[in-house]
Amino acid sequence: MTGRVIVVGSINIDLVVTGQKLPAPGETVIGGRFAQHHGGKGGNQAVAAARLGAPVAFIGAVGDDDFGRSARDTLAAEGIDVSQIRTLADQATGVALILVDADGENSISVASGANGAVTAEQVAGSIAVLAPGPGDVVLVGHEIPTAVVAAALGAAGKRGATTILNPAPASGLDAATVALAGIITPNEGELTTLHEAGVSAERIIVSLGSEGAELRTADGSVRIPALPVTAIDTVGAGDTLNGALAASLAAGYPLEEAARRAVAAASLAVTKAGAREGMPRRGELEAAVGPTR
Repeated sequence: MTGRVIVVGSINIDLVVTGQKLPAPGETVIGGRFAQHHGGKGGNQAVAAARLGAPVAFIGAVGDDDFGRSARDTLAAEGIDVSQIRTLADQATGVALILVDADGENSISVASGANGAVTAEQVAGSIAVLAPGPGDVVLVGHEIPTAVVAAALGAAGKRGATTILNPAPASGLDAATVALAGIITPNEGELTTLHEAGVSAERIIVSLGSEGAELRTADGSVRIPALPVTAIDTVGAGDTLNGALAASLAAGYPLEEAARRAVAAASLAVTKAGAREGMPRRGELEAAVGPTR
C-alpha cells in the first residue's frame, strides 16, 4: 500500500524573465521574455510527488489575494489535499523573481510573504490532524522559519513517519534541527554551508545538477548519474528530485532505488520551461526507469 506524502513548506508565484545572460550586479540586460508560473519549493515538491501517483497533503500559508487563491486552486487541481493551507489576511502570497539565462541556469530572489508567517503551532496542529505514521513521508523545506521546520520534523518523527529536510536555503539551520531529519537533500553549495556551520547528517542525497546526485550513508557513497537530456530550464529540478524521492519512499522503494528514481525525474523535468511544466507524470518516469510500485 502506498503511504502518503505530506509537504510542509512554501507557496510562491514565480515571475520569470528568460534572457541571454544573467545580469551582473548593477547591470541591466534587456530583451528578455516574461512568464508567470506557480511555484515555491514546497508547492513544487508537492506537485512533483502528486504527479507520480502519491497521495499528497500540504501544510503552509498564502495571502488573502488573487495569487493565493490561484495557488490554492492550482494545487487542489493536482489532487493535493489543501485543507491545511491557511489564508492570512495580513500577509501577501509569496513571490519569487527568477532570471534564467540561455543555458538554463537561474538566479532567484524571494519575497516570503505568508510563508514567513507560518507558525510552529499551526504546523503542530496540522500534523496532528493529518496524523502521519509509519509508511508516510513528511518532506519539509526551509523557505519557512527554522523553528517551524524543527516543529514539523519533530512532530512527524515522533509519529514514526519518514522525514526529509530540503535545506534550501541552508543558512540559519542548526545541528539540532537537522538531526530531526531522517534524510537531508542539499545541493553542493548548501552542503558546504551546513559543513561550515558544523552541521552534519547520516543520510544525505547531494544534488549535483547535470551530473545527477550522490547518496551518502554510513555504508558509503553512491554516485547516481542524470539521464542524458537537453536542458531547457533547470528551475524546479531540485524540487522535482525532492518530490519524487518522497513519492518513491512512500511507495515502498528502498532509499537507493528511490534516489535513482528521483534523479531520473529531475532529469526529465529540465527538458521543458517552467518549474512545474516539465515535472513528469508516472507513465513518463516508468518509461525512463521502470514501473512504479
